[in-house]
Amino acid sequence: MSIGTFGQAYAQEQPEDQGPKDSTVYKQPYGFRGGVDLSRPLISVLEDNYTGIEFVGDYRLSQNLYLAGELGNEKKTIGTPLGAEIDSEDGDLYNFTASGSYLKLGIDYNTYGNWYGEQNMIYVGARYAFSTFSQTVNEYKIFDTDRYWSPDDFAQGSGEIGEFSGLTASWLEFVVGIKAEMFKNLYFGASARLGFLVTNKEPDNFSNLFIPGFNKVTDGSRFGVGYNYSISYLIPLYKKAKKPKEPKVTGQGRPEPPQEGKQPNN
Repeated sequence: MSIGTFGQAYAQEQPEDQGPKDSTVYKQPYGFRGGVDLSRPLISVLEDNYTGIEFVGDYRLSQNLYLAGELGNEKKTIGTPLGAEIDSEDGDLYNFTASGSYLKLGIDYNTYGNWYGEQNMIYVGARYAFSTFSQTVNEYKIFDTDRYWSPDDFAQGSGEIGEFSGLTASWLEFVVGIKAEMFKNLYFGASARLGFLVTNKEPDNFSNLFIPGFNKVTDGSRFGVGYNYSISYLIPLYKKAKKPKEPKVTGQGRPEPPQEGKQPNN
């Protein structure tokens, strides 16, 4: 057998890829995205008993995985209206102020398949959060079913008014949210959060009814809810090419034909 005949036979045995080739390579930006929550400054303006701010950020690790976190500070005055003047602070059974800072760290996973050139997110995530804060009892009244001496209101308390400092709490948080690119590298985001309280250091004779970052604490439950609306900016540090999906090859060495209702990639 001649060398030419052997080469021709060998070439016929090799699988031939007849699928279309796509030479377009799109490089996606990787970097740090930082911003601020919009809802907390707005509530601070609308409500006299609240001030707060929260910074948000994430760093892209892979195609869909992000390292994410939030850092914030909140101060909120809360009262329980059971007195005569129910619509004013004078009618509160007790009145206290919670103030402190918190840090949340975790990951976000993007479940949205972007079109060419898009960088939007519909994501799920998880956080571990920790808060250090203080509770200050501003005033309280003594709840008494005998109204003989105070028929119109409860008697004003006089002791144990002051600040309880050095309080801490930690919780786990499940997150769902979106981030949409409004302009180049500028994103608007929104998220909802469900927290599960893990630890909660309370002062003597008083319960933590509000924890900065966790929100309101309810009796008999470790769950809490929260939300944020953010504006953030992406600082691209480098770009990385997205690998195209390789077509499936059949046993005959040819690309698998597209399924019904789907068009082949060009």
